[in-house]
Amino acid sequence: MSNLGPYQKITTWAKKVGGPIQLLCIVATCGFVALRGVEAGGKSIYKRVRKAHSKTKKIDISNAEIFTVEKNGESNEGLKFIIGEKFRVLERDKDAVLIDKIGNPNSPYFVSADFLSSISNFA
Repeated sequence: MSNLGPYQKITTWAKKVGGPIQLLCIVATCGFVALRGVEAGGKSIYKRVRKAHSKTKKIDISNAEIFTVEKNGESNEGLKFIIGEKFRVLERDKDAVLIDKIGNPNSPYFVSADFLSSISNFA
C-alpha cells in the first residue's frame, strides 16, 4: 500500500500550472477570494439583522398616563400593590397590560387589565 497518492496529485497539479510557486499562488488567491466572499456575505447579513432590529418598537413613556393604586392587592403573578403606588401603562394587548411601577427597579411587569381596574383608577 502506498501513501504517495496525495503527493502525486499535488506534483501533477504543480506541473500543470508551471511549478510549485504558481500552485501556491493560485491556492492563496482562491483562499483569499473565498474568505472575502464569506466576509462580504457576513457583513451584509449583519447589516440586515441590525437594521431590522433597530426598527423594533421603542416604548415612549413620556406621554404615558400615570395611574394610582386605590386599593391594596396582589396579582395572580404575585405582584403586590399598595395604596398610593403609581404606575404607567406601556403596552396593552387585550387583557394583558405591560406596566411600569414607578420607583420599582424590577419594572416592567405584565398584569391583567381586569385586576388593574379593580385596584386603581385604570379603566
